[in-house]
Amino acid sequence: MRKLKNKFLIVFSVLLLLACYPGFVFGASAQQTEVYLGGMPAGFTLGLGGAQVVGICEVLTEDGTACPAKDAGLNLGEIIISFNGIKIGSAEDIDSVLSTFNGRKVELVVRQGSEKQKKEIIPAKDAVSGKYKLGVLIRDSVSGIGTVTYIEKGSLRFGSLGHPVAGEDGKLMDVNQGKIFRASIVNVVRGERGKAGELKGLFLNDKSIAVADKNCESGIYGNFNTDIDTKEFQSIPVSFDAQAGKASIYTTIDGIKPVEYSVSIIKVDKSHKQNKNFVLKITDKRLLEESGGIVQGMSGSPIVQNGKLIGAVTHVFLNDPTRGYGIGIENMLGN
Repeated sequence: MRKLKNKFLIVFSVLLLLACYPGFVFGASAQQTEVYLGGMPAGFTLGLGGAQVVGICEVLTEDGTACPAKDAGLNLGEIIISFNGIKIGSAEDIDSVLSTFNGRKVELVVRQGSEKQKKEIIPAKDAVSGKYKLGVLIRDSVSGIGTVTYIEKGSLRFGSLGHPVAGEDGKLMDVNQGKIFRASIVNVVRGERGKAGELKGLFLNDKSIAVADKNCESGIYGNFNTDIDTKEFQSIPVSFDAQAGKASIYTTIDGIKPVEYSVSIIKVDKSHKQNKNFVLKITDKRLLEESGGIVQGMSGSPIVQNGKLIGAVTHVFLNDPTRGYGIGIENMLGN
């Protein structure tokens, strides 16, 4: 079985106005009145809870070519979660099971969205390696750069993005024990009218600093490790009383340190239940010169007004990257 290995860093999808988000971010309890301010970049690796089929290919056997996956009716996007009753959590698990395969028909359990289905497959023996293969290209996780919004005091519960992470089918991904790493922004692709820009970054090391356990309409949530040094974070009160007018966002477009940039909140819509509570415009000349406005990877950048955290950046307008949407902090807390 061949594995699909990503050789480059994936930046999570930006949904622009009409389906485009800009990047990633972190949550606390609804009673929390003060949190640690985010704005720093983070590398996200989100497990899929199995091995996802992202390609179907043929296997060269001694009797010619065969395609077990096609014969079994496997489809792109399906996640293999069980192989002959053995739980599958990664590509390595499939390798391990196939190494003991004796040539018989086996049963796979696959998941597509919330639906599960059983399928029978007969792995084919590769003529060159002598190993049995399913004839699929798979992945067991997705990776990207996002922005931390806040970290809850005490519990160290975090909230990020302000919007969900979706798969190729547009549906909410069922993330499984995702890991968060320190990251550094190394380049910025400027946003232009009709074309989204993006932050490009690198994971700084292979030691995770937090675990993600929830992907919902208002972002990615989880918990920081208890050994994190909270002295490096700024404490800030939260407020549900956002008003049209001057505000700031904290985001990182170079290195690891967040910088404050001026914005203007043009409209407040508290009735929106998900992630479009504000319309905001970037007014800071430094940020406009560097990025052109809001770009992929800025999602979750905290919005501060009158010294209080009121929300996070979520969307960018495709026809005007200087403008975008934001989510109210009340819709992120408690996740």
